[in-house]
Amino acid sequence: MLEEVERWLSTRSWSANERPLHRILAAKQRTGQTVSVVLPALNEEATVGDIVSVIRHDLMRQVPLVDELVVVDSGSTDRTSEVAAAAGARVVHRDAILPRLPAVPGKGEVLWRSLLVTRGDIVCFVDADLRDFSSDFVSGIVGPLLTDPDVDLVKAMYDRPLAGAAGQGGRVTELMARPLLNMHWPQLAGFVQPLGGEYAARRSLLEQLPFPVGYGVELGMLVDALHLAGLDALAQVDVGVRKHRHQDGQALGRMAAAIYRTAQLRLARGHLIRPSLTQFERGEDGFEPRTYSVDTEERPPMVDIAEYQARKAA
Repeated sequence: MLEEVERWLSTRSWSANERPLHRILAAKQRTGQTVSVVLPALNEEATVGDIVSVIRHDLMRQVPLVDELVVVDSGSTDRTSEVAAAAGARVVHRDAILPRLPAVPGKGEVLWRSLLVTRGDIVCFVDADLRDFSSDFVSGIVGPLLTDPDVDLVKAMYDRPLAGAAGQGGRVTELMARPLLNMHWPQLAGFVQPLGGEYAARRSLLEQLPFPVGYGVELGMLVDALHLAGLDALAQVDVGVRKHRHQDGQALGRMAAAIYRTAQLRLARGHLIRPSLTQFERGEDGFEPRTYSVDTEERPPMVDIAEYQARKAA
């Protein structure tokens, strides 16, 4: 491992319990910074309500850490919006944000648009499919941003059990993202969960980053933040165990293709000959091909969007 990464691991990797809540709150009061939490959600009625309820109870009612809690619904066909609103979140529909620009499917699209409907100095993203959710996932990663002015982005790290086996989750991380980062951006080799959906960052950084519209958003954000802010502005915090809904192998294949495409764009900004992925499913007449397009679109830095500039000036 690079000496720089070893040093980073010793100075920029923490446990959530290293920053008690009273210390985080004191720093928030002293600096006057505000915190927004965003849950991107697509058909997550089974879990989104519990997550919202925990955040509201622990970090809004008991202590004033979170100033704004927003669920951005990206086109759910179930009761995600109703459940989230009943639990106390402000619910915004993806298509209602920046309507002049038609929305495209993808998690990164939702995260990008969320910057237009939140106002916090610090924006914390949390996936909406988490089970047995703990508010440490929020306070743990927001803490360093409130207490250390030199930190700009914090990723959560955790165990990811799969089918009861500890540490077996994160298959796309181990098979695609980690090899890519180690080979091409070795300074990022110290991140335990580079693709994790729980991370917080300063708005001043997020608004300068391009957002891949799909599954490549987490890798793209890490790489771009490294280039823009430097390794010492990035950190990670251990928040324990992450339990969530796992996807099947073919969905993971499509995710891996999008992540590879995101890496390719950042390596060469070159021409992709075939931005699609063919997979196979057994049918009545044998294996049948299924071809899916790979996310190739990226949204520009939000600071370049006229509506965002107007809101900042207001």
